[in-house]
Amino acid sequence: MAHAPDLLLVEDDASLAELVAWHFEREGYSIRRTPDGDEALLLAEERTPDLVLLDWMVEGLTGIEVCRRLRRARATANVPIIMLTARGEEEDRVRGLETGADDYVTKPFSPRELVARVNAVLRRVRPALAGETLAYADLEMDMIGRKVRRDGTPIPLGPTEFRLLKHFLEHPGWVFSRERLLDSVWGHNADIEPRTVDVHIRRLRKAVNHGGKPDIIRTVRSAGYALDAEGRL
Repeated sequence: MAHAPDLLLVEDDASLAELVAWHFEREGYSIRRTPDGDEALLLAEERTPDLVLLDWMVEGLTGIEVCRRLRRARATANVPIIMLTARGEEEDRVRGLETGADDYVTKPFSPRELVARVNAVLRRVRPALAGETLAYADLEMDMIGRKVRRDGTPIPLGPTEFRLLKHFLEHPGWVFSRERLLDSVWGHNADIEPRTVDVHIRRLRKAVNHGGKPDIIRTVRSAGYALDAEGRL
C-alpha cells in the first residue's frame, strides 16, 4: 500500500493553516505544519517531505530564505515547493520562482483548488515510467532514480527543470513555444504566465551547461526553445 503523501505546511495564519490542513487530511495526506521558517527547515531535515507549501511571509526566516535553503540541502533539493503569497506583483512571483519555487498560489485561494494543484504536481513528479531511460547526445535521464547525468557527471535539477528536460528529451530537435511548454509541462489549467517558462529555462540551462559544457538548449528567435546539440542560432 502506498504511503500517504507527506506535506509540510509553513503558514503563520493559524485559521488558514487549520483550514488547509483539514482539506489535505481529508484527501489522505499526512500533514506536518509550522508557522516558523526556522522550524520548517528542522522538520524537513528530520523527515524529507513529499511537497512543501510555503507562505512567503512567515515567522523567523522568510519564505524566500526557507525556499533557498531547502534547495541547497541535498535531501530537499528535488522536493516540490509551492509558495502561498498575498503578493500579486509579477516581480515578486518571478523572484520566488528564481529562488527555487516550482509554483505559486496567490491568496485568497480555494482550498479545494490548492489540493487539486498539489495533486497535479505530485502526479508529475512521480511519473509512471518505471525503468525508462531517456538519452540524447551526452545527456542521460534515469526515470526510476530521477537522476540526470551529462557526460557521466550528475546534474542536480529541481522538479520543474526535471520535467522540462524530460519533455525535451522525449522530443529532441523539436522547437516548442512557451505556450506549448506551459501546456505540456505545467498542464492546460495552470495559471502561469509565459515568462515563467523563461525563468525555468534559465535554471535548466545553468544546470546542464555547468562546468563550461556547450549549451545544448537552443533559443529560436520568436519561436521558442529546443534541445539541440548540433547547430545553435
